[in-house]
Amino acid sequence: MASRVKLAEMTWYDFADRVTEGDPIVIIPVGSTEQHGPHLPLSTDVILPEEIAMRIAAQLDAIVAPPVSYGYKSQPKTGGGNHFPGTVSLDASTLIATVRDLVNEFARHGIRKIILFDGHMENQWFIVEAIDLALRDQRCEGNRDLQVLKIGYWEYINADTEKVLFPEGLLSWALEHAAVMETSVMLYVRPDLVRADLVPDHPAADFPVYDKYPIDPSRIPSDGVLSPARSASSEKGRAVIEQVVPDIVSSIREAFSS
Repeated sequence: MASRVKLAEMTWYDFADRVTEGDPIVIIPVGSTEQHGPHLPLSTDVILPEEIAMRIAAQLDAIVAPPVSYGYKSQPKTGGGNHFPGTVSLDASTLIATVRDLVNEFARHGIRKIILFDGHMENQWFIVEAIDLALRDQRCEGNRDLQVLKIGYWEYINADTEKVLFPEGLLSWALEHAAVMETSVMLYVRPDLVRADLVPDHPAADFPVYDKYPIDPSRIPSDGVLSPARSASSEKGRAVIEQVVPDIVSSIREAFSS
């Protein structure tokens, strides 16, 4: 019988056997609960990394842990901002502590290969800090075998796939929040959650180079989408998945080969 992929669906006996019999990789999706316009669900940054992680895990016989469903505060230039209703965020120290604890807990159970699979751009440096602190903790415990990868799935989109997504050229990855890429992948993996009749097609946000605080929301599109998403399609989403999954699998195998 094939191994289960989701930790949440295993018994503790199942998990113990996987650790005892092999050297499994544990993938922890780290997302957010953040507005994604009128057409995508608040959990988009959880759904996408978890769906991609499941596809990756199936090829690596890895385990996908329950995702971290809250992330660092949405930023105006990359996520529209934290002021949108339903955007529920964590302070940096809380996110760092949560991810640090998770890494330490899996290490305590004998896991030596962990992937923090980021689905929310604003999380990335706090994940780095959590990894650094957890590795320090493990060294103090005498464990020098733990290896941790941080992966943002969007960073694997290559030039050919980018041309499929944006035949007229990419405006900015930062402005792609809830736009063509995320909408396309959601149309492919979870079309039931996409409100296709509400996909926005307004001009991209125009931000100054500087950041001013307190934040002035007047430059942020009122629907929270930072660039037009009308050209999104399931076919584009499939192109992303079919390209990034094998590329991520290949890089994981390389990273954990030594």
